[in-house]
Amino acid sequence: MKLCMVGTGYVGLVTGACFADMGNEVWCVDVDEVKVRNLKAAILPIYEPGLRELVEKNLKEGRLRFAADIKYGIEDALFCFITVGTPSCEDGTADLSHIFTVARTIGQCMNQYLIVVIKSTIPVGTTEQVRDIISQELKARAMDDVRFDVVSNPEFLKEGAAVEDFMRPDRVVIGTENVGTAELMKQLYQPFVRNQNPILIMDTKSAEMTKYAANVMLAARISFMNEIAQLCDTVGGDIANIRMGISTDHRIGGQFLNAGTGYGGSCFPKDVKELIHIGRKNGLEMAIATAVHKVNERQKQYLVDMIRKRFGEKLSGMRFAVWGLAFKPQTDDMREAPSLVIVQSLINMGATIIAFDPQAIKEAQQVFKSYADHIQYVGDMMEAVNDADALVLITDWQQFRQPDFSDMKTRMHQLVVFDGRNQYEFEEMKQYGFEYYCIGRNCWEK
Repeated sequence: MKLCMVGTGYVGLVTGACFADMGNEVWCVDVDEVKVRNLKAAILPIYEPGLRELVEKNLKEGRLRFAADIKYGIEDALFCFITVGTPSCEDGTADLSHIFTVARTIGQCMNQYLIVVIKSTIPVGTTEQVRDIISQELKARAMDDVRFDVVSNPEFLKEGAAVEDFMRPDRVVIGTENVGTAELMKQLYQPFVRNQNPILIMDTKSAEMTKYAANVMLAARISFMNEIAQLCDTVGGDIANIRMGISTDHRIGGQFLNAGTGYGGSCFPKDVKELIHIGRKNGLEMAIATAVHKVNERQKQYLVDMIRKRFGEKLSGMRFAVWGLAFKPQTDDMREAPSLVIVQSLINMGATIIAFDPQAIKEAQQVFKSYADHIQYVGDMMEAVNDADALVLITDWQQFRQPDFSDMKTRMHQLVVFDGRNQYEFEEMKQYGFEYYCIGRNCWEK
């Protein structure tokens, strides 16, 4: 089958490369000509484990191609996937301008039957709006007789495991009221569900809402555990023990129950805010989603509050080592990362930051460019702690799990560690002589 992907971000690039790897002819289209030129040379705009190898392989074998003009991708294609971003506006609503621009372009270019698949996260009713836009463009060209359909096919890819998630999905959600379209979509996805995980056919509005419901529920688990962690630090208890105590209940399970510095990234923050907005727009207060967002914003300040409690309001002349800048490990994504709040707060209090991240330094340099005089980036995690008054661990990359504490002791000016991901054990840190502060383990009383 021939497929066209419009948009080459996380979703479009991963989706295109995975479909190509199953033998399809895939054209990935992007208006950014520099990005397209780089992709043709297998220079990727993002870091995602396994993706570079997949792109290189399918480029070499001729199944994956890149273009800046949608006409190349849409000609003779059966499917055209819309995979552009839907970022949050200031009021929390999803910005659908890119979606609608692509829809107009499709209507202006298509000449044969086409299934338009919206992979981007979209509010309820957007699929119908896209269908109307394409119809209007075809009518303007006097091509009303050209048939097409529009499908909602939300993605459920975790950054850092996106290739694996696409190749072996828990489920595939397809929103369409057309039986024939549903069968063609099932044929397209069949190679990915040989493990018998389901392809779920439903109406478009249910498919659109499923993505929001899933992400907000997962965000709620994170915020709930972070709130319990703060309570533990106030009244006693260890969040690690509590996690074990509830995760062994089969009704709850163990996923998304780690306390930390709050969630970030391109999905959870945006989708929580959009669900709140959808409710308000329709006269319904989304009380749980609102609380989830509030708790998460507070949690991003929690490490800063700990540092303030230990060192005071003024940090002038002090050096803070930071391990981890991306919102999660195995990605270079800085969007809505807790590090944004923590690093900026420490700099505003007068600190100098020495930062290390295995993948996100290039992105961080852009994000923190206005703070360039107060932050230094290093290429080695141990170099970051040289002469540091404290280490602040924000992202739980694997290489941070068992550092050489003896070496750290010789390098640091003060032996103080603020662990935002509960990577270490209090007794071990005490044996090495560190002051150790973490999330929800009542470290202030130990």
